[in-house]
Amino acid sequence: MAFSRAKLLTGLVATSALVLTGCSGGDDGGEGGSSEIYKIGINQLVQHPALDAATAGFIQAFEDAGVDAEFDEQNANGEQATALTISQQFAGDDLDLALAVATPAAQAMAQNITDIPLLFTAVTDPVQAELVDSMEEPGANVTGTSDAAPITEQLELLKEIVPDAEKVGIVYASGEVNSQVQVDQAEEAAGPLGLEISTQTVTTVNEIQQAVEALGDVDAIYVPTDNMVVSGIASLVQIAESKQIPVIAAEEGTVEGGAVATIGIDYTELGRQTGEMALRILRDGADPATMPVETATEFTYVVNEDAAERQGVTIPEAILAEADRK
Repeated sequence: MAFSRAKLLTGLVATSALVLTGCSGGDDGGEGGSSEIYKIGINQLVQHPALDAATAGFIQAFEDAGVDAEFDEQNANGEQATALTISQQFAGDDLDLALAVATPAAQAMAQNITDIPLLFTAVTDPVQAELVDSMEEPGANVTGTSDAAPITEQLELLKEIVPDAEKVGIVYASGEVNSQVQVDQAEEAAGPLGLEISTQTVTTVNEIQQAVEALGDVDAIYVPTDNMVVSGIASLVQIAESKQIPVIAAEEGTVEGGAVATIGIDYTELGRQTGEMALRILRDGADPATMPVETATEFTYVVNEDAAERQGVTIPEAILAEADRK
């Protein structure tokens, strides 16, 4: 039976109950918005489509609200040591607010920035990452948005595209707590779907091809929102295509990079949602300690028909009828 997006959206009602309404930014500075220019530092872990989109969405929220801000955008190029250096620099700067994009960057920022509001985005499990006390009551100067993926639905999608699949491979970075959380969730969701999960870990992008080879005889590959693997997705896809192994992704950027399909998060909207939280803090005096961590509210099918052809599968018409195509 084809998966219904309406079913997923209905299930999101409870998840999004904590999401606060974004501010409109139209009544505190006349036609041009507030006259104050806010200084904001952005620490993005690595450059890849999902994180780039989240950063762009965050900045767009300020533009949409007519609020002036100076953004110091810095990229750690996937290096935790660089993320720490950027965090230490921001701690010494005269910033009004800081943004961390992805879990390792957020962990580095939280270690160093304690006296100004710190928001995160594209963080899968901020409690497990020790960024907040709880999703409902973060407890300090840190809050933001989670990109927790609908993993059960994504594995259901995998079964629709590869009906005979029994063994699914996952390659992930051993140093990313967000990835381990997703692997644990995938293993829990796999049993009822008749799937077995096989994993390999990497510590650098250069190990991805070898890890895919080491998965052995798998029927499909699932790519979580792992920053290292997503940044090196071309290496994974190259092996998958040579072996005719379909790749299902956790987010849209990985589909653009050569995976077959996803039902996943719109990272631009997630970033915009984070920007709206920042505006409530900066203009309305909201306290990060009591601002619940928000989750994505929109999920969409995204497919790559060319990738499907190269990986030897056909995307069902029911999915194509609803999907965005890349």
